[in-house]
Amino acid sequence: MKTLTIGEQAPSFEGVDQNNKKISSRDFVGSKWVVYFYPKDNTPGCTAQACSLKDGYDELLSKGIKVLGVSADSVKSHDKFASKFSLPFPLLSDESKEVINLFGVWGLKKFMGREYEGIHRITFVMNENNEITHVVHKPKTKDHANEILKLLDLK
Repeated sequence: MKTLTIGEQAPSFEGVDQNNKKISSRDFVGSKWVVYFYPKDNTPGCTAQACSLKDGYDELLSKGIKVLGVSADSVKSHDKFASKFSLPFPLLSDESKEVINLFGVWGLKKFMGREYEGIHRITFVMNENNEITHVVHKPKTKDHANEILKLLDLK
């Protein structure tokens, strides 16, 4: 797994979100934006992270930062997750793992002595030119919105 790094261009991609709405990397050009990759809808860490971003969403938007979540869950799963927690930002369904692989967040993981392949919880922050300015390898799930604002010296 070769994860993208600071200074690289965010790759071009297309997909659909929880509302079956087409989402493209082109939608974010000209804006600062965050794409956060997470393992699975409705799990404790992923829920904490999504709710942190929801709670800080208005402040992120007021600072000109758009948010996109990505996992390999289905559109239906994303719809239930977003509805259950009133998530105001798009969740891209990437069942084919195309976007996940473009960013290099799929790979070997270890949990309780067991090794398996999965999505690494990583967040990328891009500037208006789609250049990666920050990579957060182990986000603070319960305080992720503030973590992003502090990274950008906006908090």
